[in-house]
Amino acid sequence: MKNKTVIFVVGPTAVGKTALAVEVALHFNCEIISADSRQFYREISIGTAKPTAAEMREVPHHFIDNLSIVDPYSAGQFEIEAEAKLRQLFTHKDLVVVVGGSGLFINALAFGLDDIPSTPQEIRAALNQECEEKGLPAMVEKLLAIDPEYAQSVDVKNKHRVLRGLEVFETASTRLSDLQKRKPKTKDFNAIWIGLDLPRATLYQRINQRVDLMLSQGLLEEVELLRPYSHLSPLKTVGYQEFYLPDLTVETAVECVKRNSRRYAKRQLTWFRKNQRVTWFSPQEKEKIFQLITDQIDERTH
Repeated sequence: MKNKTVIFVVGPTAVGKTALAVEVALHFNCEIISADSRQFYREISIGTAKPTAAEMREVPHHFIDNLSIVDPYSAGQFEIEAEAKLRQLFTHKDLVVVVGGSGLFINALAFGLDDIPSTPQEIRAALNQECEEKGLPAMVEKLLAIDPEYAQSVDVKNKHRVLRGLEVFETASTRLSDLQKRKPKTKDFNAIWIGLDLPRATLYQRINQRVDLMLSQGLLEEVELLRPYSHLSPLKTVGYQEFYLPDLTVETAVECVKRNSRRYAKRQLTWFRKNQRVTWFSPQEKEKIFQLITDQIDERTH
């Protein structure tokens, strides 16, 4: 895929990544791969802020609604499948846009995850049992003692993420945060990194407004329809899990969604700002973004 380029569009939730990705794809006549790990699932739509039908008509999108919530899926699987899709798209395009706020999935495609070991079933089972007996907070404390850097970069309410850090340490006697710092695999495509950010107050206002919009679009009805599946990993995510907590009123759950979304945005920014390749813009700086992409492509082709 020499002389082919992936334009990565990253940043926090509600900052405007989808709209910009569509504009970039239209401007440079290319297609979009979603690396948002919640938009893969066709049953969860309103709470995941998928591209609109109009946006999907304007530009072909891949890896949206391609899975069911009952299908287990990992960043490693995404790396394999997204690379295959890139190869297919690169047969007739020189550019592809990859957009999303799921740092692990973005990194899987951009840098690879080969160095992270798979976990033996007995270790996974033992940690799951320990979590059942002691509770997730106890496992978070254990993770903080073993790998504080990883623990501070992930959602510690996400059982899968917490146990993953513990699994890697139990399996390889190595911290997951250290593995993630290893020299990445060489990918055979060029990468241009666009990061979107806004002043904190503006971003938080957009997050609150987005949640209100989701409610008006029928989020509560979607949540109730999926209640029988609330134990599945895709629903243990911001925007859904809050409504399945016992003894919470709808009003309190909505406030929790807004608060947890703001916290998630902070974690996303922490993750992406570690990547020194990213050039940061406001979503309104479209012409500057187009120019940077054009300049970087020209540099690599001349």
